[in-house]
Amino acid sequence: QVQLVESGGGLVQAGGSLRLSCAVSGRFFSINAMGWYRQAPGKQRELVAEITSVGTTNYADSVKGRFTISRDNAKNTVYLQMNSLKPEDTAVYYCKADIFTSFTGRYWGQGTQVTVSS
Repeated sequence: QVQLVESGGGLVQAGGSLRLSCAVSGRFFSINAMGWYRQAPGKQRELVAEITSVGTTNYADSVKGRFTISRDNAKNTVYLQMNSLKPEDTAVYYCKADIFTSFTGRYWGQGTQVTVSS
């Protein structure tokens, strides 16, 4: 059974930094794209950043230049370094991974709260 376990959320002041991690465990053949989404209260879940298995990245316009996504394929882990945080970055952040077991499925983490105070 595949699991995604996130860590690194918390409370930070505006202008501060946080680093999120998401580790994949279980039985699988390969991990394709990995990414981070977020959902603020009363809003739809939105893409924050995504990274392919070969390192190609894609960012939401709202986080370009402030957030950096990376992955360690040896550790089956994806990271999100968040700098210059703003109150509007406050949300629950979810890790996503497209994983090939006997088929390719999309798996989600449980979510981690990020709160940025002004």
